[in-house]
Amino acid sequence: MTLKTFVCRDCKETKSINRDGTGYANDLEGNKICYACCGEEDKRFMREKGKNTLYLSKNIVDQWRVTNWPGTLELIPTYIKKGKHNIATTRTDVWFNFEGSKWYGVNYGETSQILHCRKLKAKGE
Repeated sequence: MTLKTFVCRDCKETKSINRDGTGYANDLEGNKICYACCGEEDKRFMREKGKNTLYLSKNIVDQWRVTNWPGTLELIPTYIKKGKHNIATTRTDVWFNFEGSKWYGVNYGETSQILHCRKLKAKGE
């Protein structure tokens, strides 16, 4: 049996696609990016843009976490507040730290994990 492989756009490593979770994402030009490099790209985007769309979920031990799509960027929220929303019925507000900065995210409804995140301004900014 021949394993399928790909070359990551960023790290240039040849990686095999396995059932254990090793895979890739495609950029807009169709280049393949390994999951580890996806995490680094999401961090870079957050540093440069001050925002990102991430995911809010609970892990096996019922602990909230903020992640990117493949799970190679994981942040633990410092505070979570559940509330009501006039259209989506509920909303979840989340605060977390990323590289020494405070961030905020909001998730709407009970059936979505999408978390709209932005960096909070430091006092005096």
